[in-house]
Amino acid sequence: MFSSNRKNAAPSVGAATSLIARGMTIRGDVHFSGALHLDGTVEGAIHADPGSDGVLTVSETGSVTGRIEVPHAVINGGVTGDVVVAERLELAPLARIEGDVHYQVLEMAAGAQVNGKMIHRGPVTVRQLAQQAIDAAPALT
Repeated sequence: MFSSNRKNAAPSVGAATSLIARGMTIRGDVHFSGALHLDGTVEGAIHADPGSDGVLTVSETGSVTGRIEVPHAVINGGVTGDVVVAERLELAPLARIEGDVHYQVLEMAAGAQVNGKMIHRGPVTVRQLAQQAIDAAPALT
């Protein structure tokens, strides 16, 4: 499941990886770019910088109480709050989520738990892009 030869794996991140170590608790929102590895606890929202290709990894000892909004995530710990992943979400066997999960691509291992709604977000289609362009164009009079 977590082998390195997957075609749709989260991209490798050129930016440095930030670590919230085991035993550490952060109270407040966390904004990051690049990669964030969470072994400790965050009591607040976690957001990747807009336009970034950020990757959040929550290990089996990590926990989040708050909303998560990132492009890519690998979760193997506890989350209490909604999880919004724009691209790829991997739920490992020890993942425990209490909240709604929004995803585009989902990989879920046996044993992972989600207590909330699972909401699929499809990629933007050519038709939707064309309609957005039509809506944004000034009307001819």
